[in-house]
Amino acid sequence: MEWPDWWEWELELSPHLEKRMEERDFTEIDLREMLNRAHRYRPDVVEGRWVIETRHHRRDWEVIVEPDSEEQLLVVITAYPVLRSRR
Repeated sequence: MEWPDWWEWELELSPHLEKRMEERDFTEIDLREMLNRAHRYRPDVVEGRWVIETRHHRRDWEVIVEPDSEEQLLVVITAYPVLRSRR
């Protein structure tokens, strides 16, 4: 998969993400590893944001990012495990 230019930008962690990191028991290092293992991305429901699909501790995770082209920063909004419903 070819990644957009913003994929190489420095990360900025949002205050929302920092709160969620503690609740969901992952660190900035874990987050960076998740982004390194990312295998796909798609537009988010919020315009200008993207969903990054990855894995963490043998589970699927999604990381929501918002590129800031003015500052050339990739703002990480949140990250969460994907909960699959049983059918």
